[in-house]
Amino acid sequence: MLKKLSRLLDEAGISLSDHQQQQLVAYVELLNKWNKAYNLTSVRDPNEMLVRHILDSVVVAPHLQGSRFIDVGTGPGLPGIPLAIVLPEAHFILLDSLGKRVRFLRQVQHELKLGNVEPVQSRVEDFPAEPPFDGVISRAFASLNDMVSWCQHLPAPSGRFYALKGHVPDDEIAQLPAGFSVENIIKLQVPELDGERHLVLLNHNKI
Repeated sequence: MLKKLSRLLDEAGISLSDHQQQQLVAYVELLNKWNKAYNLTSVRDPNEMLVRHILDSVVVAPHLQGSRFIDVGTGPGLPGIPLAIVLPEAHFILLDSLGKRVRFLRQVQHELKLGNVEPVQSRVEDFPAEPPFDGVISRAFASLNDMVSWCQHLPAPSGRFYALKGHVPDDEIAQLPAGFSVENIIKLQVPELDGERHLVLLNHNKI
């Protein structure tokens, strides 16, 4: 699995240390192990997890600006755990409302010795942003409208929303509330992944 990960990272143009690659593989192994009892992801094959979960997450890393992020609706830690491994200087709050997912995340944090993640069980509307975040990240969490409505209290004035999407969600962009604008839409290249991937960057123009 380490060999396959190394090849995928090469194809994506991402350079990681041996230790980081080993952490990513260890995370997949934990995800596969816990998935049998906790049903954390519909992806059952660890090799498929490398593409659909790990690579799909780490390709976002070069586009993040800042050092303090919150991954809302993180589920089993996606994209937060892979991003925290790739960006050890940044800090990630991993937010989910389901206790079993947060228990899994704490186990991952413990086993991989990740000092830059903090799993939190909470509904996003109830979570205080103190201090506010440089980036609010979501992957398959909600529509853009719901994301900005539920999370508008989380970013700092210069902070951004980072939404991981498949196709460009033109209908969702058209329905964004007043005060929110699209800063950029980045087409992501994920080796061996079927279908398109885009990162939608949103600004909140606070008055």
